Amino acid sequence: MSVNVKFFASMRETLGQSELQIDIDTNQTVAGIWSRVAKDLPMPDNTVCAVNHTQATPETLVSDGDEVAFFPPVTGG
Repeated sequence: MSVNVKFFASMRETLGQSELQIDIDTNQTVAGIWSRVAKDLPMPDNTVCAVNHTQATPETLVSDGDEVAFFPPVTGG
C-alpha cells in the first residue's frame, strides 16, 4: 500500500520536502504517517491534517492510494 504525503508552508521548510510517496502497512493512522516521515519531530500542536482533501484527525485511518496533507496552524489578524 502506498500514500502520497504533502507538507505545506513552514512544515515544508522544516522537513525539507513538499511531497513524498511512502509504502505503509494496513491500519495506519495520520499520526503514524507523521511519525514515520518526520522521524523524531513531534507533530506540532494544532496541526491541520487532511486525507483526500477532507479535514482529518491524527487518529483517522489511511488507506492505499490516499493523499495525506499536513498544514501548520493558521493565525490571522
